This record gives sequence, structure tokens and C-alpha cells, in this order.
Amino acid sequence: MRQLSAMAQQITSSRPVYRLFLAAGLGGLAAFGQAPWDMWPVTLVALALLYGLLRNTPGWFSATMLGMSAGTGHFIVALSWIFEPFLVDAASHAWMAPFAVFSLSAFMGSYWAIAFGLARRIGGGLAFVGAFVIAEALRGWLFTGFPWAQMGHVLIDTPMLYWSSWIGALGLCALVIGVAIAVWHVGAGRRIHGVVGVVGFFVLYAAGSVLSPNADAGPNASIVRIVQPNAPQHEKWLPENLQMFYDRQREFTAAPGDNGRPDLVVWPETALPTMLEDSADLLAGISASAQGSAVVVGLRRTEGPRFYNSLIHMDGTGEVTGLYDKHHLVPFGEFMPLGALMGRFGIHGLAAEDGGGYSSGPGPQMLNLGVLGSAVPLICYEGVFARNILSAPERPSVILMITNDAWFGKVSGPYQHLAQARLRSAEQGIPMIRVANTGVSAVIDGAGQVAAHIPLGEAGWLDVPLPPTLKPTFYARTGDGPILVLAGLVLLCVFLFNRSAARHS
Repeated sequence: MRQLSAMAQQITSSRPVYRLFLAAGLGGLAAFGQAPWDMWPVTLVALALLYGLLRNTPGWFSATMLGMSAGTGHFIVALSWIFEPFLVDAASHAWMAPFAVFSLSAFMGSYWAIAFGLARRIGGGLAFVGAFVIAEALRGWLFTGFPWAQMGHVLIDTPMLYWSSWIGALGLCALVIGVAIAVWHVGAGRRIHGVVGVVGFFVLYAAGSVLSPNADAGPNASIVRIVQPNAPQHEKWLPENLQMFYDRQREFTAAPGDNGRPDLVVWPETALPTMLEDSADLLAGISASAQGSAVVVGLRRTEGPRFYNSLIHMDGTGEVTGLYDKHHLVPFGEFMPLGALMGRFGIHGLAAEDGGGYSSGPGPQMLNLGVLGSAVPLICYEGVFARNILSAPERPSVILMITNDAWFGKVSGPYQHLAQARLRSAEQGIPMIRVANTGVSAVIDGAGQVAAHIPLGEAGWLDVPLPPTLKPTFYARTGDGPILVLAGLVLLCVFLFNRSAARHS
């Protein structure tokens, strides 16, 4: 570790361009802590070396460029699955894929640039932690937000997930940056600073394993059937396949279970080939297959000139008793900024109906699932944002997410999306029913652990007892407010301390 730190310092002092290439490589290496690789120690070492480069970078502008390079490298690897949607209709869209991946990665990297530049301007490791938290918070809000592949996400598949119930995703991000700085101190010979941080991390790691609550389903738990048709995106809407995928889901819905009929059957996002207003016969067929079970189905609907990505709840008699319209849409996917203008040039969102794309629903709402209690419904992209649960009208008994991860390919995207679903449950202490078209469909308990799942790329169904809802967590009560206030205070205090020290010197 000391040799690598010295090497980074030597390159920094001799050739600035090498510093940028090294930062990009280390940023890309840090991405291997994300799902499905989950090599979080690699992330810590890579970030430790990046911090060493930052400390030896003269001036805030050079530090900003260093962060830009590191962030772009990180997101090129972490968001490499962005290629996949452009390959669904390769003849029309494949040429856009390299530009989309690089431009999105560079844009996401600009938030790292802010963190690096601000930390260098203020000075010190604590400033780097505070600046990174603020930058990640901005990335989750500005321009509708895209908090994918945050540094804290590398801890989701570890006992550290427990602490998200206290500090959320941004708090986990602070822990990752903090322990990476501690690792650098150990490698640089500053053993007291480093050892305290590293030991503290592993104390929290061990405590998370002990304190994580038991969220297993009881003997009287409601039974949920998750249905995964496994319809690849490039095959899903072919006319010759529409009936096949519909019949497959009906077959899974009608299948006899080991313990009788389930209380709820859930189909994935856009599971029907027709609009809601044209689906009376299809819905009647689903109700017949459900044999008295309630059903949630993802579909599309229109209202005048507007299109919506929606889900409905049908009770045991087949009556539609609940409707939810997706409100947090995917930019450039479900809607196109300046869509009417872009449509004139033949540029449309990948999943949109026309240049304007889908319309947003009214916002988070509750869905009555009968014996399962109330649910906050989420459709695909909405599960990336904790605020879509925190801003629900009331605390739900269950989180209901339907998605079509066929857009994300089979390498990393679906697994990263599943990891974030686990994080949402752990933050809130609320179980989740997650049903995906091609997988991974799962039932997740209130501690963020997968109780049961259908693997990626397989067609099938699974009856799962629904885990209990846990007591409201600290994060469920406070959201990101405390960690953001703390990050701001850290930046302010370090700034004032350093300015005072400079005056005295």
C-alpha cells in the first residue's frame, strides 16, 4: 500500500497528464465494489489511492479535473449496462450507445469533480467526506436525479447494510470515503489516524451483523406469488410473441400452490400488450386464472392525448380497485426533454410512445392490498430514490415494485437495481415485493435480505410468505436531513479552522 501511494505521488509530481489517466483507472477500479462483483475492499484501496492523489494535487482547479477524470472512469465501468437499451433496436440506436455511455459518465463524473475541487479548496480528509456527501446528494436531486452506483452501494451485500436504517445511502457513502482515507493514512505511515478509522469500520461491520433484526416471515404470513415471464426486450413486442407471453403469465398465475391459492399475484411492468382501456378481455382472463386471488398487473394506459406507465390492482372478483401512474420517469427513456422538438428530428425516448413520451402521474400514493395491508407502489426507476417512499402519504406495510429489467441486459444492471431495492427495504424496515420481467424477481425482508428469488433470465413463479413490517427506523423518521446537516457543518468547521490556522501562521 505504501509503495502504491508513493508511486501515485511520484506520477503526480512529474506528469500531470499521468495523474488524470491514473485517476480514471482508479475510478474504474473502484466500480468493482458495485453489484454483481461486490469487491468492496478493491473500492476502498482505489479510493485511498485517489485520496493520496488529491492530497498531492496543487490547486483546486487541478483537483477538480482529477475528480472529473476519476468520476468518468468510475461511471464508465459502473454504468456500462447503459449500452444494453441501445441494442434492443440495434439498427436504429446502436450508434448512439458509445456516446450515451461516455456523455452520461462524464456528466455523473462532474459531481465527483465538485467534491474533489471543494475538498482541495477547503483542505483535509474530513472536508473530502463532507464534500463527497454533498455532491452525491446533488446527483440524486438535480435534473430529476440519478443516484445510481453511489459509493455507499458497495456495502449493500455486507453487514454494513444494517447502518442504512440509521444513516441511509448517503451515510454509507460517508463511511466508505472515511475508511478509504483511513486506509491511505495506514499506507502513508500515519498509523494512529489510519488504524483508528480502520478498526472503527470493522467494529461497525461486526456490530451490523449482530444488530441486524430478524425479519423472517411467521407461520401466518400472507402468501405472495411473483410471476416472471422472462420476455427479452427485443422479443417482447413482436406480434407473434404477444399471446405466448400473456399465456405464460396466466399459466403461472393458475398453477396450484403447495398451500392453496396465494393472497396476491404480481405481474411485472408493462406485462400486457394492450392499453388498459382495451384490455377488458385480457383482464377477465387474468382474473379467471387467479381463481379468487388478488392480482397486480403492470400495463400502459391513455387519457386523452397522454400516455401513462401504470399498474392496477384487481380484487378476487376481477374488479379494478386501485390504479397507480408512474410519476418519476426516466429522462431520455420514458420521456424526452423538449420531446416535441426532438420528435421532429426522429429522436425519441427508448421506451416512449412518441416524442413527448409518457406523462408523469400525480406522485407517491398508497395502494390497498387487502389482507397484505397498504403498499407504496414503485415502477422500475422509482425504486432508485428513497424519497419516493419517504414522501408517501403514510408509512406502508409493504413496498410493491414492478420493473422491466430486460432493458438492462444480463451483466450488471439488473443486479445493481436489485441491490438498490434491498437498500430501500433496509432503510425503511419495510419488506418489498419486487417483480421483474426477466429478473431478478424477489421478496425482500425489512432488513434488506432476499427471502426468496427467481434468478435472472428464467421464466417461472414462486409463492413466498411475506415478511413482517419492522418498526420505523431512524432513517424512516428523518430521511437524509441529519447526514446532510452534519456534512455541511463538517465543511464549515474545517473551512473556519483552516482559515484561522492560516492567519496565525
